[in-house]
Amino acid sequence: MENSASLSYRTRCIAAETSVLDRIFEIAPSATQLFSFLGDADVPLDKNPKLKAHAMAVFTMACESAAQLRKTGKVAVRETSLKKPGATHMNSGVIEEHFEVVKFALLETIKDAVPEMWCPAMKDAWGQAYDHLAAAMKEEMKLLSASV
Repeated sequence: MENSASLSYRTRCIAAETSVLDRIFEIAPSATQLFSFLGDADVPLDKNPKLKAHAMAVFTMACESAAQLRKTGKVAVRETSLKKPGATHMNSGVIEEHFEVVKFALLETIKDAVPEMWCPAMKDAWGQAYDHLAAAMKEEMKLLSASV
């Protein structure tokens, strides 16, 4: 049986998943236009099941990238589940500046989710993991655009 501290941490992580996108939309409200499934939705953003699923995928990718970076020293798109998001982001019109907004939102969300653990080293580790993820995704986008 899990203890209450473990459950509390897990609950905060689940809440952080949707908070990342909430934060992105606070910083850049026009970012909603990049999500094709939001165009015809009559559901509020915080209740949209497709947005929640996407938020979980974003947070999971960041976690997988952090684990991959720690294990191998790099984040490789072609050998992972990150290849499809590269194509999706390219087709959606994602540009360089969008990656910086996402990084800021991710770091702030993690900081808010685990304030007792947050420190400069943790910020640097998550920042590096995200930078590697973003670089891998941008490289995939570049390769895909060159093949079109």
